[in-house]
Amino acid sequence: MAPRNATKIAPPNLTATPVPPAAPDGLTSAEASIRLQKDGPNAMPDTSAHPLRNALNKFWAPVPWLLEASIVLQMVVHKYLEAAVIAGLLIFNAALAYFQEGRAQATLAALKSRLALNASVRRDGTWKIIPAADLVRGDLVKLSLGGVVAADVHLLSGSVSLDQSMLTGESLPLEAGTGVDTYAGALVQRGEATAEVTATGAHTKFGRTAELVRTAHVVSSQQKAVLRIVRNLAMFDGAVILLIGAYAYFHSMPWGEIIPLMLTSVLAAIPVALPATFTLAAALGARALAKIGVLPTRLSAVDEAATINVLCSDKTGTLTLNALSVTSVRPMPGFDEAHILGMASLASSEGGQDSVDSAIRSASSLKPTADLPKLKTFVPFDPAKKTSEATASDARGEVQHIVKGAYTVVSGLAATLPTAAGIAEELEKQGFRVLAVAAGPPASMHIVGLIALSDPPRKDSSALISELKTMGVRTIMVTGDAPATAGIVARAVGLDGAICPPGPLPKSVKPEDFTVFAGILPEGKFDLVKAFQKGGHTIGMCGDGANDAPALRQAQIGIAVSTATDVAKSAAGVVLTQAGLGGIVAAVKEGRTTFQRILNYTLNSVLKKLVQVLFLAIGLVMTGHAVLTPMLMIIVMITGDFLAMSQTTDRVAPSKMPNSWRIGRITAASAILAFFFLAFCTAILTIGKFKLGLGIDALRTLSVVAVVFGSQAAIYAIRGRSRFWGLRPTLWLVISSIADLLIITTLATRGIAMASVPMSFVACEFGAAVALFLILDTVKIYAFPRLGLS
Repeated sequence: MAPRNATKIAPPNLTATPVPPAAPDGLTSAEASIRLQKDGPNAMPDTSAHPLRNALNKFWAPVPWLLEASIVLQMVVHKYLEAAVIAGLLIFNAALAYFQEGRAQATLAALKSRLALNASVRRDGTWKIIPAADLVRGDLVKLSLGGVVAADVHLLSGSVSLDQSMLTGESLPLEAGTGVDTYAGALVQRGEATAEVTATGAHTKFGRTAELVRTAHVVSSQQKAVLRIVRNLAMFDGAVILLIGAYAYFHSMPWGEIIPLMLTSVLAAIPVALPATFTLAAALGARALAKIGVLPTRLSAVDEAATINVLCSDKTGTLTLNALSVTSVRPMPGFDEAHILGMASLASSEGGQDSVDSAIRSASSLKPTADLPKLKTFVPFDPAKKTSEATASDARGEVQHIVKGAYTVVSGLAATLPTAAGIAEELEKQGFRVLAVAAGPPASMHIVGLIALSDPPRKDSSALISELKTMGVRTIMVTGDAPATAGIVARAVGLDGAICPPGPLPKSVKPEDFTVFAGILPEGKFDLVKAFQKGGHTIGMCGDGANDAPALRQAQIGIAVSTATDVAKSAAGVVLTQAGLGGIVAAVKEGRTTFQRILNYTLNSVLKKLVQVLFLAIGLVMTGHAVLTPMLMIIVMITGDFLAMSQTTDRVAPSKMPNSWRIGRITAASAILAFFFLAFCTAILTIGKFKLGLGIDALRTLSVVAVVFGSQAAIYAIRGRSRFWGLRPTLWLVISSIADLLIITTLATRGIAMASVPMSFVACEFGAAVALFLILDTVKIYAFPRLGLS
């Protein structure tokens, strides 16, 4: 069956002029030189950007801008130590992004390594070996056993058996003869042929695969979430900061107070540790996955695993074993399965690389028979004849000729029963590869049986698909194999939906429309992933070959199985190092755990940033001064932002269904809780000013203690979706909380970096924070389910 049509991506500045008919003696060196200059070398172009430019780009984005602005503001007020801390965080995030981007170039390098290094070509009337990069359109090349096809070619004579699975995904070898086209990267398993080069370099299907990998890109949901969170905070907090500045100016505050006030407001609004927390949580998730044989190649893949709701899985080597085996033996009357397999094994090579012969000999060894004839001569499979042969002698010394091959060929060499054709047609319709076995005296052979072969499903595939379904992930088979074969495997692993008809992909195709997409080439897999993404789905793509690389790169999370090629592994976001697909379920579960940890930190971060900016505004109106100074905000950042990163180690319950970054709902939930947190801080300030009659310096101490204690209350109230006693916190979270409380208590009671207040004041604030914790824990029980955060 012809592969499904798909959008072709042609490199720029390339022409598609027809190839002139090949000359019998090949091209002359002069003609080849002209074509090489016109079309370029038979290699993928190096499109990598300069490393320095890539590095500088990492500092030019919204989140780095905020960090850079805070560095400048810190230096303006001569806070060089604080500026250095934030600069270190900025460099860390940039370096991480820089090294992650190198994965795309690694994929291209792996694709290049698949191409043949040398080629046998006829130039100036003689055959010679030249570098594969020097091939041009119109060259005559020789394809021989064990060689890699160096360019897209059209066979002119001879016949070969080709393994194209790395490009097309077809599980069975292609028996190619005169008039057949094949592609760069195919492996010649048997035979010999002469072919004409039809496309080279980036023009080849392999080259277009590399181009798809280079251009494939999808912004991670994590990255989009950070940008949206920062944008929303910047819009809201920016408006509040402008109002604070206007209020201070029109109330004639001196510039010596306005500038620190504005700096404090900006620092209060920036979620400085948010990008680093996302990175840390993903790194810890990646470490947990590595212990069970699942290796993320990009940290964002850990978070993305939590959000996928569609898994596009390749068939060959992913849902199946990528190893032919005997599925059915249909003996003719008077024979049994053991004898059919035994006779077929005599006409099969021993110890060779022929997958068909290996499958038959393996099946025969499981059903031995004692009265087989004794092998005398063996003729290996001939792609031109499409048969292999053997001569043997039976117990009476009579010569038996045995032929094994395609039914249509063998039936023309031997007598056959009328029912044999119907059995062969029935098996072929089921997607099996059917071989006929004929035996008997050379002059009067007859077909003794039929053997059906297939690539069997993995034992764990059905359980995997079933478990993913319970987790809200829909599995779809996407394969280059024929629909009949794909349908059999799909039913065997529990995929019972419709099979997409052959031809172009339907417009606006949805995952729920079909369960199987067959006859898909790399461009088709790539386009299918993009179509699903356009419909709002988060896609996981599982595969093992170079043909899967563009789709693996385009998907939010590409998953390469343990038997995958280097091309697939370098394009994927996750590589499974152990046989089987259980690692996918583990990745989804760990991803959802990581997502919940990041979600908890995000809720707390948005909550605190809203409270801090609004509290500055309220404090300014109540006292006529800034209730928090830049130094106090640095203390809040260290205790509230950086120590709170311990939430990335906390125990959480993974969600039962796919997650998504619903920024509006997260902001709404944070705003509801922020109301009570802000009321707590305002009450502390009100009591200090109007009941205790404290001065501005003491009020600032009470304010910063209230913000730190309230932040701790929010952390423990939000960390679970049920009541606080549902999950025990980890030791790291408890230690960071104790450190947080001890630091602020020591500073407040000793008067370090702030005015000293009595321990009794701090103790009362702690008691009030406990009450705030209980209130927040109750409010979230009612608010979170209504906002879809339960």
